Amino acid sequence: LKWLSEKGFDVIAFCANVGQYEENFDAVKTKAVNCGASKCVVTDLRKEFVTEYVFETIKCNAIYESRYLLGTSIARPCIAKEMIRIANEEGAQYIAHGATGKGNDQVRFEMCAQALSPTIQAVAPWRDAEFIESFKGRSDLLAYCEKHGIPVDAKPKANYSIDENLFHTSYESGCLEDAFCGPEEDMFKMTVSPKAAPDESEVIQLEFKNGVPIKLTNTTDGTIVEDPLDLFLYCNKIAGKHGIGRIDIVENRFVGIKSRGVYETPGGTLLREAHLDLEGICMDREVKRITEGLSAEFARLCYNGFWFAPEMELIRNSINFSQRDVEGLVEMELYKGNVIVRGRKSDKALYNADLASMDIEGGGDAFDYNPADAQGFIRINSVRLKTYAALRAKDSE
Repeated sequence: LKWLSEKGFDVIAFCANVGQYEENFDAVKTKAVNCGASKCVVTDLRKEFVTEYVFETIKCNAIYESRYLLGTSIARPCIAKEMIRIANEEGAQYIAHGATGKGNDQVRFEMCAQALSPTIQAVAPWRDAEFIESFKGRSDLLAYCEKHGIPVDAKPKANYSIDENLFHTSYESGCLEDAFCGPEEDMFKMTVSPKAAPDESEVIQLEFKNGVPIKLTNTTDGTIVEDPLDLFLYCNKIAGKHGIGRIDIVENRFVGIKSRGVYETPGGTLLREAHLDLEGICMDREVKRITEGLSAEFARLCYNGFWFAPEMELIRNSINFSQRDVEGLVEMELYKGNVIVRGRKSDKALYNADLASMDIEGGGDAFDYNPADAQGFIRINSVRLKTYAALRAKDSE
């Protein structure tokens, strides 16, 4: 910020409240102005972040490379949207960010900004040759801060980088760049170790409508939560209490670099498990097959910064259609890092106990199902297998 001011920019600072852990936003405002900002805007985006981004991701069962729940990825379009709103309101011609030239965030912020405001230009100091030449290492940065009276902790509390919001906390860089170096237990903020979790489990019930969580009931202590933001925060609290939602992975960044990250996503893990289970009873088989492909593409687009792209709009509308009948209740037990589904029910269930029963020969009173029909079903579906086997047999002659 100070460097931009020295270069002649009139800087309007912006800080998004997306649920950072114990952030002092008054201190952020004061520091920004002291560093040269003409003003500092802090916007509370927590509710919008939950309803428009977190719940959208849960509806889609989105997960990147089968492991990462996209905690940082989904926050970036939420922040970028508000940043562009402020830029338009203030008449700003540029946006600036402090993302490095090796990470995903530079792509996410700028791609989202370009989609929302095609004429906006981006200033990225960590890609500026003059900036990089001036600050070759940490000592140069500290010397600059000392020269300009910018308060900074010269001895960082942790040897890693942290990104946090109410959906997750991520840890990378520093000691974690050694892919074999395990994280220290005192690093984690949102979850306890499963080893230290309570010896007694808790049972909760999650209710969904159109694929979105609308009510949580803790049957152990009677707590009921319905407000979207409060519901999600309670999911974080109770899942974190039971050591749920930690992962340690190496992922593929969009820029082509592999990155090691440690993540904790307690509430997101809980809601995704419940939503997946409810889809099992409510969603048609072929719709499920197609939405699994859409989910993977949603995750890829979100991770790579294409939240506001037309193809993402297509996917989100398709997912919304698929969620029309995803409503009902899932009961889960939480215990030492585990989410154990105990049961589910729905007024829109496609599951029929009589049709599935091994004790009823047909389909019950409501369905005309004859097990003898399976013989022809198997014969027709095996035609191509027989044809392929015959070709392989011919090859071996």
